[in-house]
Amino acid sequence: MRVFVTGATGFIGTKVVRELIDAGHQVLGLTRSDAGAQSLAAVGAEVHRGDIEDLESLRLGAGLADGIIHTAFNHDFSKFVANCDADRQAIEAMGSALHGSDRPFIVTSVTGMGGAGHGKPATEYHFNPDHPNPRKASELTCGALAQRGVNVSVVRLSQVHNCVKQGLISPLIELARQKGVSAYVDGGLNRWSAVHVSDAARLYVLALEKRGAGSRYHAVAEEGIPLRIIAEVIGRGLNVPVKSIAAADAPAHFGWLSAFVGSDMSASSALTQERLAWQPKGTGLIADLEEMRYA
Repeated sequence: MRVFVTGATGFIGTKVVRELIDAGHQVLGLTRSDAGAQSLAAVGAEVHRGDIEDLESLRLGAGLADGIIHTAFNHDFSKFVANCDADRQAIEAMGSALHGSDRPFIVTSVTGMGGAGHGKPATEYHFNPDHPNPRKASELTCGALAQRGVNVSVVRLSQVHNCVKQGLISPLIELARQKGVSAYVDGGLNRWSAVHVSDAARLYVLALEKRGAGSRYHAVAEEGIPLRIIAEVIGRGLNVPVKSIAAADAPAHFGWLSAFVGSDMSASSALTQERLAWQPKGTGLIADLEEMRYA
């Protein structure tokens, strides 16, 4: 297939592009910069100029492709609600080019959308349209497109990591560096799921090839790692003390991260592994954190 990839030069998208090419697909990668165009051309991908706020460029790229993998998202959490709405518009724009066809469209969400609460791991079966996280807009838009006959599926991400970057844990590390303490909330027993970036990239390609309209897949290798353990590894890496922060004091200490650090974000990928024969093989989160160059 000729696959249009958004976020093609990003942390996850770069790996997705390589996986697609290695699997024999052609890639049309979205980029807005000369550096991005050069990096895409260097690995054998075609270049499509534009960005996720240029809806016409998205419609055009989607129209030129046999399938789409949408990994781009603006992770500036100071305007998170606006970014979630921008993602909704981007999904709608690309989906509009797919009406009347069976071309697969893989959209990115987060495992939290599958959370049923009460500390139970999120599952692929579950979606709460009333979830307080505005990221739900992405999956609601997918549902609307599916009702119009678009072959759309969702890959939900956990904390995607290697030994350089680790999802929400990367800003947690920077906060610990700034504050001189690595912290967790209360007992730190809330768990975060995780997946190596190479495994996540492979999952996107399998989801594309499966063409399972309406499916939800979880990019999860480790179901749940207690935040206290994560904080302790960060503390050792930075050589700073580790301590508990009371939930009432979390907003003052963690800032925007307080919306996440007290939450249980455990998730299962049992159904994903069964449906796609996907077996995570990458390094675990703690091992990657231990290998980081904290200096």
